[in-house]
Amino acid sequence: MLRIWNIFVRILTKKGYVRLKVLDIVAQYLTDRVYLKMKFPLCVGYKLNLESPKTYNEKLQWLKLYNRIPEYTKMVDKYDVKHYVAGVIGNEYIIPTLGVYNSVDEINIDSLPRQFVLKCTHDSGGVVICKDKTNFDVEKARNILRKGIKRNYYIYNREYPYKNVVPRIIAEEYKEDGTGELRDYKFFCFDGEVKALFIASDRSKKEEETKFDFFDADFNHLPFTNGHPNAKSLPFKPEGFEEMKKLASQLSKGIPHVRVDFYDINGKVYFGEMTFFHWSGMKPFDPVEWDYTFGSWIKLPIMKHI
Repeated sequence: MLRIWNIFVRILTKKGYVRLKVLDIVAQYLTDRVYLKMKFPLCVGYKLNLESPKTYNEKLQWLKLYNRIPEYTKMVDKYDVKHYVAGVIGNEYIIPTLGVYNSVDEINIDSLPRQFVLKCTHDSGGVVICKDKTNFDVEKARNILRKGIKRNYYIYNREYPYKNVVPRIIAEEYKEDGTGELRDYKFFCFDGEVKALFIASDRSKKEEETKFDFFDADFNHLPFTNGHPNAKSLPFKPEGFEEMKKLASQLSKGIPHVRVDFYDINGKVYFGEMTFFHWSGMKPFDPVEWDYTFGSWIKLPIMKHI
């Protein structure tokens, strides 16, 4: 049986043979290791080496398989993580929750303020933003959330922390910073040490592609792209940069690698989320040497077999 799977892997990972959507169709029938071995080269452009991983993207796949810590589940749950973070750095950094719902039908829009945010607790992207309830498309929002709450976020990237997150929806206070959008500052942390961050811009402009700009821990711009192009005008250094860096360090101690996101809203810092697998480790770096640089910062723990 193993020999058959190995042949299947070699066939499916031949360049140009299969598209990702085809692989996703059979995803539920594949083990985590086999699925990642198949998907990785299609996304990143080189074979996945799990025996001696060197790059950032490779090491993220290794961590998915061999660093399965139960506590990580509450750290990726968008509701439960608030309690965890408040216990480490304080409740003043938490965006207030307006409601928690087990289904879309439980949401009473009339009870929410004029502006609010609705998001699924167990995935990435299941978000609805209401800037003005007087012209809010309630039915469209409900459809987005119904689709989101049914999504099995774990199955298509095998990010283990999401496997046991209970699908719910939370309502939060709406926040906006001085840029006219809500930029978050995403800190790459390695066992309590911040090495880099990136800032996403132009996310709310439909006619523009989102921009990603990476910086080192001293806010020097880094010369590479990963997933999106750089902005034409570099984002400014936020007022709460040093405070966010300190808090990210506190929250990431004892964790081989996690990305900790914050917002800086007119000088007031708020926690965003914790992400264990940036891009799920499925986006190439350009130039590729940065894949190796980020990878060198991850010190893998002792392997735990699945």
